[in-house]
Amino acid sequence: MTHKYSYFCPCPRGMEQALADELAEISSLHAPTLQIHNQVPGGVHCSGLITDSYQVNLHSRIASRVLLRMGHRSYSTENDIYDLTLEQPWENWFSLHHTLRVDVTAIKSPLRSLEFTTLKIKDAVCDRFRDLYNARPSVDTQTPDIRIVGFLDARNFTLYIDTSGEPLFKRGWRLETGDAPLRENLAAGLLRVAGWKPGMTLLDPMCGSGTILAEAAQMLAGIPPGLHREFAFEKFGNFDEESWNAIKAAIKVRKITGAPTIFGSDISGDMVVMSRNNLNKAGIDFDVPLKQIEAQQIQAPGDTPGILLTNPPYGERIGVRGDSTLETDELATAFFSAFSATLKQRFAGWQVFLFTADLTLPKMMRLKESRKTPFFNGALECRLFRFDMVAGFNRRDAAKPK
Repeated sequence: MTHKYSYFCPCPRGMEQALADELAEISSLHAPTLQIHNQVPGGVHCSGLITDSYQVNLHSRIASRVLLRMGHRSYSTENDIYDLTLEQPWENWFSLHHTLRVDVTAIKSPLRSLEFTTLKIKDAVCDRFRDLYNARPSVDTQTPDIRIVGFLDARNFTLYIDTSGEPLFKRGWRLETGDAPLRENLAAGLLRVAGWKPGMTLLDPMCGSGTILAEAAQMLAGIPPGLHREFAFEKFGNFDEESWNAIKAAIKVRKITGAPTIFGSDISGDMVVMSRNNLNKAGIDFDVPLKQIEAQQIQAPGDTPGILLTNPPYGERIGVRGDSTLETDELATAFFSAFSATLKQRFAGWQVFLFTADLTLPKMMRLKESRKTPFFNGALECRLFRFDMVAGFNRRDAAKPK
């Protein structure tokens, strides 16, 4: 069991540094044999024992998957890819009765058809089983037991087996979602980038289905994100059940008492109910006060300044109040102008983080951001804008001559 494997952990684009930092923490707290290597656009390379992949799957809030590298080689045709795939000892990892799915991604690959390449990989895996057992595993693109992932660049091909199964942002607690919900791993990454740590005051005044609140509350309680779900590695032929049981037995969930530090609100009563249900399903048994209130009406939940982090609605979602005669743009400007006034008046000393695809947001708020960090929400380019609420000094128009 001392064999070391190379892993690649993909993540939302823009979150690579946050993931590398998180993996370093997982290594220091849970997996001393896990080594973190280089960041590349879209993920982080690391290496370790097979049991280190169990730890990362259980504890990483930011990774989308944990991919274990099976083979790596230069290629010029699809046949090179077939040959490398055929050489791998798949029979050590899964058996005939397991179902398969193959996915291929490519950057600057000279090959004409990714579909044909995907087919060649599947054929090679099936041919290997046919050579050995005179039978082949079935393909299931919807709920496969085993996922095989190929990655091509201009010259090299890398073949992975996915240790995660369902993507890691599917924590297993989400009952319901509102419109355009934020993915859980993106919410966790935003909390880390914003500098929020358990114990600090956190407010999400447009909490939607409660993703940011649930991620923060689980961090506060020490509930690992993967506690309520299953993983592909549990089906592997070399699955070390004893180690996995020991890893789960070592989890210590904290009992949270004292005054609340995490707060949420939303204009929609349905969303407040949804957030409460999702928090309960995520195992949160301590008080996270939730209010139904318009974002422009909020007050700071205590005397100690904290972090306000939210993913504000955009476009049509701002007009949820119904029969407004205003255009969407005017609605948005009016909304953010009023929200900005509330922040200036009532949130002195707070750090405010707004995650949005609308790059005109600082202008609408008439505030100068102190930092803007680019991230991608799927294919959508977004920014995390940071505003430091220093009373009276952050007005964009204050510096302009009258």
